Amino acid sequence: MFRWAIIFAVVALLASLLGLSGVAGMSKDFAIILLVVAAIFAVIGFISRGKI
Repeated sequence: MFRWAIIFAVVALLASLLGLSGVAGMSKDFAIILLVVAAIFAVIGFISRGKI
């Protein structure tokens, strides 16, 4: 999921350089959402490993 967040961040950067503000905004939002979800899953994974 971190990979998808990075891909969307790169797409947002390229779109902003090309002047496509709508695409850049949506890609940025998707990147942030995926980054937060991936971080939450990583924390849950680390916590659950210690309990097994």
